[in-house]
Amino acid sequence: MSSSSDEPSAKKPRRRSRIREAHEAKILHIAEELFSRNGYNGTAIEAIAEHAGMSKQNLLYYFSSKEVLYHRVLENILDLWLEKMALLDQEGEEPAEMLRNYIRGKVELSRTNPKASKVFAIEIINGAPHLKDYLKSSLTPVLEADVQLVKDWIAEGKMDPIDPYHLFFLIWSSTQTYADFSSQVELSLGKGELDEADYQTATEFLTHVILKGVGLS
Repeated sequence: MSSSSDEPSAKKPRRRSRIREAHEAKILHIAEELFSRNGYNGTAIEAIAEHAGMSKQNLLYYFSSKEVLYHRVLENILDLWLEKMALLDQEGEEPAEMLRNYIRGKVELSRTNPKASKVFAIEIINGAPHLKDYLKSSLTPVLEADVQLVKDWIAEGKMDPIDPYHLFFLIWSSTQTYADFSSQVELSLGKGELDEADYQTATEFLTHVILKGVGLS
C-alpha cells in the first residue's frame, strides 16, 4: 500500500513542472512578439497577460516583473545565437568553409527567428540598458575567441590582413538585415513576405561578397 500511495505524490511535482514550463514558454513567446513590435517601454505587462489569456497576477506568478520577463526573453535570444553562431564551432577545416557555414547559419537565424532579432536590435539601438552585463559576460568571450581564430588565419597567410572585429560587425549587420529590416527588403522586392529562395539568394550573395573581400574566393 505504501508504494501505491507514494507513486501519485511522486508524479505530482513533475506534472506541475510540465504545466509551469508550458505556461512560461507561452508567456515568453507572446512577450517576444510584443517586445519586437513595441520595445520594452512600449509594452505593458497587462498587454502580455491579456494576449496570454491570463490575469496580470497570474503572469506575475511565473515572472515577478516585466523587467524579469524582458531579461529572460533577451537571454533566451543570446543563448540561441551563442549556441549556434560561434565561428569556432562551425564545421570545416578551412577558413572559407567555416565562414560560409557561419554566414549561412546567421541568415537562417534571421529567417527562423525574426522577432527575436528585432527585440535584440531594439535593445541595442537604445544603448543595451538591460543587456550590457550579459553581453560582456557571454557574448564578448565568444567574440574574442572568434577574433583570435581569424587573426591566426591571417598570420598563417590563409586570408587577407583585415580587421577581424569589423568582419564580424559586417556579417552580423548584413545577415540581420533580413530580420530587422524585413519590411524594407520585402517592399523593395515587391513581395508580401520573403520566401526560402530569397534567403538562399541572400546567403549566396553575402558569402560570395564577404569571402571575396577577405581573399578567400
